[in-house]
Parts: sequence; C-alpha cells; structure tokens
Amino acid sequence: MSVFRDKWAGYDGSTWRVVCYYTDWQGKKHRHEKRGFETKREAIAHEQEFLFRKTQDVTMLFSEFLELYFQDLKPQIKPSTLENKETLINKHIRPYFGKRRLSDISPGDVLQWRNELLCKRDDQGKGYTPTYLRTIDNQINAIFNHAVKYYGLSKNPCLFGKKMGKSKASEMDYWTKEEYLRFAEAIKDKPMSYYAFQLLFWTGIRCGELLALTKADFDLEKKTLRINKNYQIVKGEEMILTPKSDKSNRMIILPDFLCREMEDYFESIYKLQDDARLFEVTKYFLHHEMERGCKKTGVKEIRIHDLRHSHCALLISLGYSPIQIAERMGHESVTITERYSHLYPTVQQEMATKLDGEFAEGEK
Repeated sequence: MSVFRDKWAGYDGSTWRVVCYYTDWQGKKHRHEKRGFETKREAIAHEQEFLFRKTQDVTMLFSEFLELYFQDLKPQIKPSTLENKETLINKHIRPYFGKRRLSDISPGDVLQWRNELLCKRDDQGKGYTPTYLRTIDNQINAIFNHAVKYYGLSKNPCLFGKKMGKSKASEMDYWTKEEYLRFAEAIKDKPMSYYAFQLLFWTGIRCGELLALTKADFDLEKKTLRINKNYQIVKGEEMILTPKSDKSNRMIILPDFLCREMEDYFESIYKLQDDARLFEVTKYFLHHEMERGCKKTGVKEIRIHDLRHSHCALLISLGYSPIQIAERMGHESVTITERYSHLYPTVQQEMATKLDGEFAEGEK
C-alpha cells in the first residue's frame, strides 16, 4: 500500500501521506510524495487522481487531452471564463488538431494552422482582427504549456514560430462626451435604458458589473457605488459571480447629478428590494438599445464595452493620471490604462501649450 499514517519523530500520525511511483511517457521512473491528508479516503483519492494524470500517454489524441485540460481548469477559473475558452478552442483549435496525436504535433503543423487563420475571410472579405488572432494564439500556447508542465510533453510546438496578431488594438472605438449626450437624449423614452447607459458612461463600469447591481450597492448619502459582483449567462444559466479580478472589487465615488438620477430611478421601481437586480435585462438588450439610439441620432455605433473606453478617455482628457484612472476603473495594472492615452491626442498639444506658458513666465 502507498498510503500511510504520517508518523515521524515528534508527530502523532493523525494525518495521512501518499508515496507512489510512476513511469512517464519516456520510460523514466519518478517518486511522488504528499502529506497532510486528514483521512485515508482523501489520500487514496489523491493517489488515484495523480497516477491517472501522470500515466496518461502523450500519444493520446489532442481532443482527448483537451478534456483533461478543461477538467484541470474547471476548479481554478470562473464558469464564464471556462465557457469562453471552450467556445474559442472548439471553433478554432479542436477542428484542426483534434484527431492528431498530442506528441506528433510539430512546429510545422502549428505554422500551417496559423497561416490558415491568417488567410481566412468572411463574406465581406474581412479577416480576423489582430487582437482576436492573438487571443487564439495565446490559447493554443496555454494548452501546450499545460501539457509540458503537467503531462510530460517534451516541448511546446508553438514556441518555434511567430505569434499571430497583436496584443493590443491599434485603434479603439469610443464616444466623446458630446456624442454620448446626443445618444442619451434619444433613449430617454425608456428610463431603464437611459439610467443603465448613464452608469456605463459616467462610471466606466463593465457591462457584467452593471447588470449585477442592486440598490444595496449604492450609498447615495456618501455618494458611493460598490462593485463586488459580476452578472454572466453561462450555458443558458444566469449567474452572479465575483468580479473579473481582485482590483475590480472597488468603491466608486459618484458625481452629484448621477446620485440624483439614481434616486429618481429607485423611486420609479415599485417596492424595490435592496437585493434585487436594478437592471433585469441582458447584454443583448443593451446592444439593441444602443443600435436604436445610434439610428435616431446618427452617432457612430460602438460596442457596449467601448463605453468603458469612452469613460477612460474622458478622464484622460480631464487631466487625470493613469494611476488615478486605474483605481477608478478597476484595472489590474496601470499599463492597461496607458493603452487609452492615444484617444485624446489634443491633450499632448495642450501640454505643449502649457509648457510654453511656463517657459514664458520664466523669461519675464
């Protein structure tokens, strides 16, 4: 038996440990030991799971390995993130590599796969965006890295060629304040839509954060909005999840006008409960409302997420630093915020003009 009472000098053996041996796909023998299991059953379960994974032959089909990959990720990431990964992989990666042996996939195979994606065009002759191509490339790289790290694959075949796409977009859509105000005026005929877009534009919160909001998240006396959850639909099921990252848990200070508007909105909802969702709609509904407002006003159509870009761009135009903006937006790092700096090129000119003035003052 490879499961034992964990007895050693000065310890009473109240926990269990596992000691087992396995042979990897190259025929090399290894020893594995882990301690601290509270029950024998837990120790045996760990041993069986560990040996199952370690003795998996890397000559298995790529599609078979994907099932292990998803199983490994499931406890570690949010259901919505896992669903997005599965969708992307099943659309762009599994069809090409699924019936091939994991260990037989070569750098040349990856090169051909990349070239096919780079050449793919839709009915209008458009290919995938550079950022989307980079997302696909990062995903296949993650799959093979997982195989190398945990299942004994000798090398990652993605590392021998140039990655597809770009890590960030060269252009980013957004609305100026003037464009947004025209749009907002046009959707006032539906109060819920109006208040939802007011929050999106003037606070920069994410769509999922907006759709998870309750009355209890607002303290209108202190003029604060608490962001601590995220609404998602995963495989047809509505879920309230934790925010995107640790930095996404934040408190936003609201401008006075927005506090007054939210108070009006609360009063308009009959018997509003503190824990009830304020906007019981979906992202699709908001997208439809954006289309409606754009058609009425002629304002260019952007994505819902681009309202977040618009808020960030507005703060940049008002002179706030990347660090200050990152805290309000819930960005994981300042470098994310810095990607928006090109949205208001006139800020650079204003800086130069102010520096001119400072120099002139010194010459007097």
